[in-house]
Amino acid sequence: CANPPEEAVESSDGGMTIVAANFPAYDFARAVAGDANVTLLLPPGSEAHSYEPTPADVIAIQECSLFIYAGGENEEWATQMIQNLELDPDKAIAMLDVVEPLEEEREYDEHVWTSPKNAALIVHAICDKLSQICPADASEFAANADRYKKELERLDGEFREVVDNGKRKTLVFADRFPVRYFTEEYGLKYYAAFPGCSAESEASPKTVAFLIDRVREENIPVVFKTELSNGRIACAVAESTGAKV
Repeated sequence: CANPPEEAVESSDGGMTIVAANFPAYDFARAVAGDANVTLLLPPGSEAHSYEPTPADVIAIQECSLFIYAGGENEEWATQMIQNLELDPDKAIAMLDVVEPLEEEREYDEHVWTSPKNAALIVHAICDKLSQICPADASEFAANADRYKKELERLDGEFREVVDNGKRKTLVFADRFPVRYFTEEYGLKYYAAFPGCSAESEASPKTVAFLIDRVREENIPVVFKTELSNGRIACAVAESTGAKV
């Protein structure tokens, strides 16, 4: 029950430990940190919007060198934990704080990493934090970050080429819409059943009818859904329009 020590807690192999709340943070940290011990809190397929940390998760965050999370209302648990544990603010990164956030209804959209340019900013922030924690490895962190940012730049170029040569610039998500930052970056238009951070999963008949009308009017051949949703809304729109899910 004691407060964590002032210095960064080291893993059993003598390196620093990083805890990431979600997979994008985990992937960025692995790319920059090299041999550091990086832990992912939410296993693949878990529902991030209703996550509650276990006692083991609390201990891992308390003892880690760096904690990376999305930030925002859906990760209020992380903000509260940082306060309750009196975690050093210099040992935590909220990805939402690193970029220019976009507001959706009454809250900010937390899926900031869906824009490669935002991802590059987050990678840079992780590199800076790790360099402060372990100055001896700063040059390695910088080299790793540069390599990863070049990959992001390549992706950015590919995305722009696809959009520039596309027949249409409208996406229909018959689901939550977690790629707002992506669409803003590339000048795309979208229609969606819910905002990206919505807790809703069942759309009203009015919403479904609206999406059907948009698909028909613009002759859109594809309706998107998120990978782990039940897909009922997307299937209803597809059945009424002939679009593929």
